[in-house]
Amino acid sequence: MTEHMRRHEYDHEIPWSLPIVVRRSKTNIARHIDVVEAAARAVVAFLDDPRSQPEGQWHEAVEYWRDGAIRKVVRRGDGQKLEDARALGCVDVTFGGTDDFGPAEALVFPPGPVEPLPKELKKLQVGGTEFPDEGETSIPAAEAVVTIELSPLVTLTTGKAAAQCGHGAQLAYEQMPAEARDRWRENDFSLRVVTPTKAEWARSDRPVSVVDAGFTEVDGETETVRAWW
Repeated sequence: MTEHMRRHEYDHEIPWSLPIVVRRSKTNIARHIDVVEAAARAVVAFLDDPRSQPEGQWHEAVEYWRDGAIRKVVRRGDGQKLEDARALGCVDVTFGGTDDFGPAEALVFPPGPVEPLPKELKKLQVGGTEFPDEGETSIPAAEAVVTIELSPLVTLTTGKAAAQCGHGAQLAYEQMPAEARDRWRENDFSLRVVTPTKAEWARSDRPVSVVDAGFTEVDGETETVRAWW
């Protein structure tokens, strides 16, 4: 059964979001695909972290956030501002990199109300989360436990694509059988993000489908991402 992202059934009066911060280095910028994959992987690593589990310090906040729309907001940072944010406590994933591009780094922080934000996060910008779209995933299909598909019908900035793929990864993590989740954990939550052709997209049916509400970048309710394992 395909489960759409929980957007309209229920949301909190003051919306909560999961803050994601991606490093945007001027001197050693990462590729778009590596940033998107690092962010999706970091979301799942965050959810699986002992601090997010029952008895963990983040558990109550995670459960409250999951009870509403699983909103994610991607910001960018580097240098001291990024280090100041990191000191708040987070899960971070560094991934990828090529001869010409640096590795991607994504940090996921405990969820909270969209306003007020901790000042260390508020200093980081939501805009400008665009990274060079240079090449496809470096993860072979055989190595990826989960495959996330981006719709070929929409064009998203790196930040928006990272958030949407984070939704897809989260729903896969929540919906897959325990045995598959254990295998994913053993493989460090290995995943790959691909963009199928329009024909492939039209004929495929995946267990996870993310439908964006259309508040930013897309017009109206739009299916942005699918995922399977």
